[in-house]
Parts: sequence; C-alpha cells; structure tokens
Amino acid sequence: MRFVDEATINVIAGDGGTGVVSFRREKYIPRGGPDGGDGGDGGSVYLVGDHDINTLADFRHVRTYTAESGQRGAGRQMTGKGGEDLLIPVPIGTQIYDDDIDELIGDITRHGQKIKVAQGGFHGLGNTRFKSSINQTPRRCTPGTPGERRSLRLELKVLADVGLLGLPNAGKSTFIRAVSSARPKVANYPFTTLFPNLGVVRVGMNQSFVVADIPGIIEGASEGAGLGIQFLKHLSRTRLLLHIIDIAPFDGSDPVEQAQVIINELDSYSHDLVEKTRWLVLNKTDLIDAEELEARKQDIIERLEWEGPVYCISAISKQGTEKLVFDIMQQLELEKEQAEARQAREGDAQTRTTVETDTENTETDN
Repeated sequence: MRFVDEATINVIAGDGGTGVVSFRREKYIPRGGPDGGDGGDGGSVYLVGDHDINTLADFRHVRTYTAESGQRGAGRQMTGKGGEDLLIPVPIGTQIYDDDIDELIGDITRHGQKIKVAQGGFHGLGNTRFKSSINQTPRRCTPGTPGERRSLRLELKVLADVGLLGLPNAGKSTFIRAVSSARPKVANYPFTTLFPNLGVVRVGMNQSFVVADIPGIIEGASEGAGLGIQFLKHLSRTRLLLHIIDIAPFDGSDPVEQAQVIINELDSYSHDLVEKTRWLVLNKTDLIDAEELEARKQDIIERLEWEGPVYCISAISKQGTEKLVFDIMQQLELEKEQAEARQAREGDAQTRTTVETDTENTETDN
C-alpha cells in the first residue's frame, strides 16, 4: 500500500567570506604592496539518499538546515576557510520540490545519491585582486555573496511496514492515534474507517516505521462483502500484521470467534497472506482486572492454537503500546538485516556463476 509522506523544510546555504584590505608590513620594506586575501566560499546544502531511513518523520521536528559560512580572508594573501557543505540524509524515493514555485528539483533514487538544493555563497575578493600598474595601493575589497535560501517540500511514496487487522470497532483507529500523529475518525459504531489511514511511528533518531489502519474486515470480505477485497490486497504488501482483538466486546460476543473470522478471510483470499508474520494484540485490557485478563488471554491462545507473540494493551490509555512499538521496530530492523544478507549471498553466487561461465568459455575457445 503506497502513501505520500510529506515534509516542508527550509535550507540555507552558507554565506561567502568577506575579502580584506591589507598591506605588506615587514622590516626594511617600507612600501609593501597589497596582500589582502579572499574570503572562503560558503558551504552548499545537499540531500543525500540513505537506505537506513524509512520515512520523513524526523523533518517534522527540525525544519531549518543551515550550512557553514566561509570565513573572512586575512593578510599575507591568506584565503579564508571555506564553509563545510551540509549533507542531509533522506529516504530513497524522496522527491524534492521548490515549495515557492512548485517545481520538481530532483528525485533521490539510490543510496548515496546527492542533489544540491542550495548553492553556497561566492567568496569576497581581497584588495590584492585589484592591484594594477595604475593602482598599486588599492583599498578596495568585496563582501562574499549570500548563500541561497530555499523552502523545500519533500514527498515520499512509502510502503506501509505494518498493517492492522481486526473486525470493526476492535480499536485499530485508537491504536494508530496512540502511537502516531495520525488522527483517524474514532466512534462507537462500525466502519468509521472507510479508507486506509497512514501513521508514521517515530521510535528514535532515524528509527521510524509506517503503520496502516486498514478498514475493518468482516465475514465474506474475500468475496467482496463489506468494503471488499481491495484492502486485503493492501495487507499483502506489508511486512508485519498486527491482529487486534477486542478482549472485552460490549455485545458479549466471543473474541475467539471474531479472530477466527479474520483468519478465515485471510486464508480464503490468499494462503500466503495467512502465513505472513502476524502478532496477536489483545486490546481494551483496561476494562477487566488482571486475573480475568490472564484467564481470557490463555483461553484465546489455546483455542486459536496461537504460537506467535501476544501483547496486551489498552490503546485508549496507551498502556503497553510503548513496548509493542519498540518490539515492532526491532523486528523490522532484523528483517531488513536478513534481507540484505540474502541479497549479498545471492550477489556472491551470481558473481561465482559468471566467473565459472567465463572460465568455461575461455577453455572452450582454447
């Protein structure tokens, strides 16, 4: 499932350093000529593709980025130090727009790709630059030019990492409100969620993932009932599914039967989907005491023959959600490491195959 994650930032390149007016002053050289040095160039601002970043969440906390300015020149024709360029890491797939004129500047498509978004200021000139045969003692210098300033809009089409499963009113929308800044509609009647809602969950610096609140699935969804199979398609593109169950339904219905409805619909739509990594999340635990909670939890695990992770939370009070979020982040990072390791092994195998083929061809030619 693809969404657009957006952020607006301001980038300011460094100003160029000012040139100086200076004259050579040494013993026994009473009329030393001009020796004022140029200033340093201001640093530019670049956006750099980084495959370790998944979302634009961090740009909602820091919105202004400034590169270093160049330093002032000095006597003895010494040039001022240039400002350091500022490199801002962004996720792969980020599109960069000039927000003032709504113009596409560039598209980050690979790791390490750099796009300059603000040019640093040019250095000012020292008076040495202005000496001539008719002006041997110039007292003129120029200031550096200011660095470029831009308002940028970053857009990222992101794939949801985590999908939320559950019958209507299981508490999915409340959960996504609890762990992210998304504000889906919440009410005490079914189908308050009529289209997928996206939430970016920020765990730490450069640690975040995308969670999708899928509209409630009902019995017959795999055949088009309710909101249809269009949202079941979205679930197949997520990396982890959270199966949220209302542990204390207000109508007295059986949570296990409700859970089984979801499992049956997944299996009917796609066997691969029901085999996807799923975690069981028992919601609304604040409505029952600890002893009854443990008894209901064990009953659900045994009757569902559940072997995966089980979490007990209260989304409305955020009880238990912090641990769940951290565990999700760890799971996603582990899967990413495993995927990179598999790609590396496949690359090595392909390289060996190519070398062996080339060797065989060489022997045949001989």
